Amino acid sequence: MWDFTVVVLAGAYPSSVAVTLDMLAAAAALAPRAGVAVPRWRVCSVAGGLLPLQGGMAVQTTVLPQRARNDRSTWLLPGLGWQTPGSVQQGLATLEAEQVVAALARHARGGGAVAASCSAVFLLQAAGLLAGRRATTTWWLAPLLQRLAPTARVDADRMVCEDGPVLSAGAAFAQTDLMLHLLRARCGSALADAVSRMLLVDARQAQAPFIVPEVLASGNDLVARLAARVEAALPHPPGIAALAQEFCMSERTLARHVRRATGKSPLALVQSVKLRRARALLEGSRMTVDQVAEAVGYQDATALRRLMKRVAGANPSRFRAATNLASSLSP
Repeated sequence: MWDFTVVVLAGAYPSSVAVTLDMLAAAAALAPRAGVAVPRWRVCSVAGGLLPLQGGMAVQTTVLPQRARNDRSTWLLPGLGWQTPGSVQQGLATLEAEQVVAALARHARGGGAVAASCSAVFLLQAAGLLAGRRATTTWWLAPLLQRLAPTARVDADRMVCEDGPVLSAGAAFAQTDLMLHLLRARCGSALADAVSRMLLVDARQAQAPFIVPEVLASGNDLVARLAARVEAALPHPPGIAALAQEFCMSERTLARHVRRATGKSPLALVQSVKLRRARALLEGSRMTVDQVAEAVGYQDATALRRLMKRVAGANPSRFRAATNLASSLSP
């Protein structure tokens, strides 16, 4: 019996495929030392054989079973090179994607678990597996996923979401976070921690620190101007009512435009701008955490710590620590 079935599509990210296989190989090597069963996996594609990836690379695969019985393996989909809403739509329209979507739906109906990162999450959506579930994906494609899966709860801030048998992860390198999450859930914390130490991989809880509001808006001019207006006004940004009045619309209309473009509320957009400025100041200046908090509009560091912990999954000191480490390594 297989523990994992790695389902690869043509043109997948080589790094996402490689990190999946490398982490599974590390888990297999470390399992006896951790006192757990050695995980077993297979690498599959629709047609089997040598499958081309991005950048001229390729991976050897076997044919994806179409009607496998008693398959209790977790199906894993590494990230794909679908970077824009247009490329997502084009990718989903291919015969290969349609066959994978059908196979995913059958596997799920049989009680199997599925997991995907990056734009491969859209294959889960096309298979109808995100309805009513919490999910994440590449953060700048989150608004598109929310439109395609209106009953899903798309959380672009999270790195990994698990809702029942369906797991999703953020942008391409979130495949590492997804693999650690799966190894911890399926094989135990001891093995996951051993793999993490061996490969120097640290599981991250959130994409939020990396989100650029204007990019999240996918070129929406209103949101870009809103984000610029808020950032220019820090540490005293206008309130939501004042922003709506300034942009000649009601608060409800403003909220509708922002949510349609980003999947976030106007208040969440403002917090995202503050978080981005705060991180930049923590990483690029010698300001104290209290000074950074004041610079982005908070009376003390407590509010900033709460925001970062809730949205980014980390305290301000974590970003400051990264800066100090980089400085210590400089010649």
